[in-house]
Amino acid sequence: MTAPKHTPTAREQTFLDGVENLRYDRQTVNGLSPFQDENAPADILGFYSKEELEELSALKGTRRDVEQRMPVKMTRHYFELAQGSTAIQRLVKASADETENLEGSEDPGHQMDYSPLEGLLHKYEMGLMYVISTCSAHCRFCYREELISGRDVERQDGTVARKGLAQISEVTHYIRTHNALVASNGGRHPETGREKLREILLSGGDPMVLSNLKLAAWLGALAEAGVEAIRIGTKELAFFPERIDATFLAMLDSFHETYPHVSMRFMVHFNHPDEFLAKDDQGHYIEEGSGALKWMPKAGAAMDGLVSRGWLSVENQSPIIKGINDSADALRVMQRALKRVGANNHYFFCGRDIVAHKAFNVPIETAWQILNDSQKGLSGVESHARLSITHYKGKTEVVAVTNEPLAGVPGTEHGVVIFKLIRSAADAPERGQVCIVARNPDAIWFDGYADRIIYDEAGLFDYMRLPNARAAAEVS
Repeated sequence: MTAPKHTPTAREQTFLDGVENLRYDRQTVNGLSPFQDENAPADILGFYSKEELEELSALKGTRRDVEQRMPVKMTRHYFELAQGSTAIQRLVKASADETENLEGSEDPGHQMDYSPLEGLLHKYEMGLMYVISTCSAHCRFCYREELISGRDVERQDGTVARKGLAQISEVTHYIRTHNALVASNGGRHPETGREKLREILLSGGDPMVLSNLKLAAWLGALAEAGVEAIRIGTKELAFFPERIDATFLAMLDSFHETYPHVSMRFMVHFNHPDEFLAKDDQGHYIEEGSGALKWMPKAGAAMDGLVSRGWLSVENQSPIIKGINDSADALRVMQRALKRVGANNHYFFCGRDIVAHKAFNVPIETAWQILNDSQKGLSGVESHARLSITHYKGKTEVVAVTNEPLAGVPGTEHGVVIFKLIRSAADAPERGQVCIVARNPDAIWFDGYADRIIYDEAGLFDYMRLPNARAAAEVS
């Protein structure tokens, strides 16, 4: 797709001219070599034991090289949190067991099937953009490990290349072109049936690693292109909460003043309450006068800076990962504490089918039980989060896991799992349709139920890949 060069409008340029840029010192440690060569700061050197480093070094250059799968990266702030939390340690600490089993998809969910141009996924009524290929620190279970590691991915047309990043001119041209076709065809795209592309998620990597000005450039350009809502997906409130500072918040305020009709949504990623709640010397969360749990100052200030702006919303979402947050107690504390300060609980996820996912994923039925147990004792508004697993067709809710058989239905003697499609691609023809399978407590992905299908209205086990999205985009 040939796109004209992006030239800011007068309104857009006025907004950009008022943005203040700062440089941030995250005191990041990159890679294992600073630990192996003893070049890391003295107090950080002990993060890996001598035995752990020897084991990881022995894998270097082999197919089990952990840094080839996912680069190692950690901020000082997160290191300091990890001193009192094994969950936080596991989140960023490389381990040899990551690459013991490298089974998994190089393009999880066949996302590239829905990529009409480089760096943009257009699967639903919203688009997701890769605007950067790194974060302040790297989660070992990252769903985007193929992007972060810069690994080649086979495209649907057979070509092999790394995933690229979105470019303002190309994305805004695509949005305008798509939406013009939708408008001229009575509200639906003439070929795909999609509605207006009205919402964009800035993702990556973490968009908050970009400067204020680069973020503002995306916000202004998307607003001028006619987008109704913009999401920013970020884990900075955990990795480096100081990033949500006065200059960033002033940029958001200016954006809202300039484009009041554009909604702003922050999709934050807290995986465990140890990332934001204060602890005493015995490792217990600190209660405030009302019995509510106290936030750590930096994380609390960052969250308050967002939720105090009533014109934007904050939603938390997290996968349930083995050894990190596969605890009903931890999830209960997290959901309650987030809702108390004004952040919503959006999704919890079953692990994705990334390369090496078996080192991280909790069985689907176990994840459902953990979330269900965590929401016992929560109020209705605290327990809005659903459990989602991303099928190739779209986000699928794990609705229920039963213990009793379905009367008269063979194969259900030990109960069933009920899935429901809650996000369906294109014009959402299958949204709400269900799939029922006989239980398999060991299943960590859909293939664990392939021989146990009872009813599949949603067609989860009869999936057919879509035609090439980029070819379709060229035609339109």
